[in-house]
Amino acid sequence: MPLVDLFTFTRAELTSPVQFCDGRWVVSDYDDVRAVLADPVTFLPDNALTAVTPVAPAALRALVRARFSLPPTLANNGSASHAGLRRLVASFFTPARVAAAEPRIRALVLERLGGSDLSRNDLVGDLAWDLPAIVLMELLGLENVDIPTLKRWSSGSLEFFWGNISRERQLELVDDVGDFHQWLIKRYHARDGELFCALADAGVSAEDSAGLCYFLLIAGQETTTQLLSTALRRALQDRSLWARLPEPGVAESFVEDVLRTDTPVVTWRRLTAREVVLSGVRVPAGAELVLLLSGKESDPRHLAFGYGRHFCLGAGLARLEAAVVLRTVAAHEPSLRLTGEDPEWLNLLSFRAPKSVTVAR
Repeated sequence: MPLVDLFTFTRAELTSPVQFCDGRWVVSDYDDVRAVLADPVTFLPDNALTAVTPVAPAALRALVRARFSLPPTLANNGSASHAGLRRLVASFFTPARVAAAEPRIRALVLERLGGSDLSRNDLVGDLAWDLPAIVLMELLGLENVDIPTLKRWSSGSLEFFWGNISRERQLELVDDVGDFHQWLIKRYHARDGELFCALADAGVSAEDSAGLCYFLLIAGQETTTQLLSTALRRALQDRSLWARLPEPGVAESFVEDVLRTDTPVVTWRRLTAREVVLSGVRVPAGAELVLLLSGKESDPRHLAFGYGRHFCLGAGLARLEAAVVLRTVAAHEPSLRLTGEDPEWLNLLSFRAPKSVTVAR
């Protein structure tokens, strides 16, 4: 069986719907993945936020000094507390609140297109990098957030927990991880923002609130930046599509196709609580599963936002942001073209996207 690099692999490289690779079991069949995500008793979410690369002792000491912890709250929570915490956070992502954000999203796009005039000729740096973070902070009622600092913390955290990185790189990133966590603790105690007030009023502890918000503030905007980057690059590769994106429904349909075959959240993880059989393959208890979320080219279905009790709370917002951004940029800049430069890619266990989308008129 050929060796598969879990940080760069494609579906085409997999030779079996359940394949053992580098100590983990890769599950790629849609029905298997859906069944795993639908059963949190047999397939535990406990490892969802565990560092892919074991944390080196020096980095671990730094995390201890920062009192960093990720207690079971949302993505990694299989306990009874999950439902209540999820309801609280979901109240910030209701369909009405998300729909009300559309004019603001469009205004932010136009502000960047008109103000910077694409000064860096990079749709990631000029547009996709910070727009989702601004929208998320406003939706959660968090004011006076230094967005560049938040982006440094969150992108560094993604690399720290989902990257195939050296001990030296861990030590370069660990202070940002700890600083981010401390910032969340301080805002909780100061009741600084609607989200922190809601958590405190609900009796959620400072530790649990910081753990919950740590992942929420990362996943709620970094993955949308990745979706925008991927969607913009793909759309610009098809001139006919780019011309049609301003038409009603075209952007929404295209976003769904990107999510189906090119989702930036390529995998997610689970642990088996007992021995199971998937696609005829016997998988032992305690096995770490890597679930492939993208669909096949011929498959109309996808699991880009997960499934079951841990389905992504920000799915509606991500879909809206991507459609509005694509439609607005295509209408405002119909002559944009890719420059042909091959971008550097983010290649983490669960996240992949181009780091730049360079364009010219």
